[in-house]
Amino acid sequence: MSMGKALHQMSASAERCATGDGEAIVEARSDEARPTRHGTVGAGPNLLAQVLARENMQRAWKRVKANKGAAGVDGLDIAATGRYLVTALPTIRDQVMAGTYRPSPVRRVGIPKPDGSERELGIPTVVDRLIQQAVLQVLQPLLDPTFSEHSHGFRPGRRARDAVLAAQQYVQQGYRVVVDVDLEKFFDRVNHDVLIDRCQKRIDDPGMIRLIRTFLNSGIMHNGVVAERERGTPQGGPLSPLLANVLLDEVDRELERRGHRFARYADDCNIYVRSRKAGERVMALLKRLYDKLRLTINVSKSAVASAFGRKFLGYELWQGPRDEIKRAVSYKAQATFKQRIRELTRRTCGRSMAELIEPLRRYMLGWKAYFGLAQTPGVWRRLDEWIRHRLRAIQLKHWKRGKTMYRQLLALGASAKVARLVAANSRRWWHNSRLALNNVLTIAYFDRLGVPRLS
Repeated sequence: MSMGKALHQMSASAERCATGDGEAIVEARSDEARPTRHGTVGAGPNLLAQVLARENMQRAWKRVKANKGAAGVDGLDIAATGRYLVTALPTIRDQVMAGTYRPSPVRRVGIPKPDGSERELGIPTVVDRLIQQAVLQVLQPLLDPTFSEHSHGFRPGRRARDAVLAAQQYVQQGYRVVVDVDLEKFFDRVNHDVLIDRCQKRIDDPGMIRLIRTFLNSGIMHNGVVAERERGTPQGGPLSPLLANVLLDEVDRELERRGHRFARYADDCNIYVRSRKAGERVMALLKRLYDKLRLTINVSKSAVASAFGRKFLGYELWQGPRDEIKRAVSYKAQATFKQRIRELTRRTCGRSMAELIEPLRRYMLGWKAYFGLAQTPGVWRRLDEWIRHRLRAIQLKHWKRGKTMYRQLLALGASAKVARLVAANSRRWWHNSRLALNNVLTIAYFDRLGVPRLS
């Protein structure tokens, strides 16, 4: 039996269950964004049956496969899980409907952060990711329209750039003091009881609430030991971002009620006011609101300060001519970028230029796509020049001997004088990879190699 047939048989019984009381199952919903509206919504009947419907499960499986990802604690990757589900899926379906489904513990992985700490990433099994994704596809169209317009993180049709553009607009309007709030280890410290209480206020379906709680309580495995959890929704599962927005929407609504101008992306929230005194009042308000949710503000990363030079989602704002507010890549983001470029272009890596350029190209294109809003062409040009300088040094090192350098440079159109000067200092790669060599290993040369330009 194929995976598709297993999904078909499983969902057929689910749909029979959903229509047994004479009600038609709600049509499978798209996970695209819908217009936001205020207030709560009725979740509708038979949510678990909607989760297990064939079309919904097929879309969830395609998304899980497309996201790839590592195996969980069971050691089964995407391909192995697909084979396993051919026979196991009907049993899993019955367990979900009966409320006896128990997710496996998530596998803990620590991701190093620039400050030396770690971000905890929890990797569920592929089976659990499939169920979470199917739940997400049902709940997101119901819950997303109820979230604040000022929330931009982990929502369909919204991106970090929307939050950055909103921040720029507020500062341009004259709100030039920012209350910059960062929550301390937010995803690790979400209180399960508080989160479930907020879910129950939005989702009128005990079976769905019970399933969400089982994912929260699934435990986390580290070094072969499973630890129970009373708090935290480790990043890594498809459902965690949606649950985070459910929890934090309460703060958004209170800020909206008071007429504040703000932009939030996950646990990063910036509120823009006209004076430092007003900012201090807002910071005190936020502390009270987060205390109710049993969350803690990270004092070292949060502040009431000038909106200029304050980092938000990797960007910072600056004041241009005629009082125009513009966007720039933050110094910290630039430093992180350069460090990553150094790692990708080490002269001791032992790779050919083509092997080196492919991962460099992917990283540069992704970084450029994210920071495409930056209004600082001079920064792009300087970074481009620095990257090409590094690549010229690598090319010289690949040629190794002075005779090889001399021959290759002549073949590329260098004058005999330039070729001799470079070859005579064949071990000074960084020194040689500038000035006259720029006219030989040109921008067009690196274009042909596939190196993208930031500028």
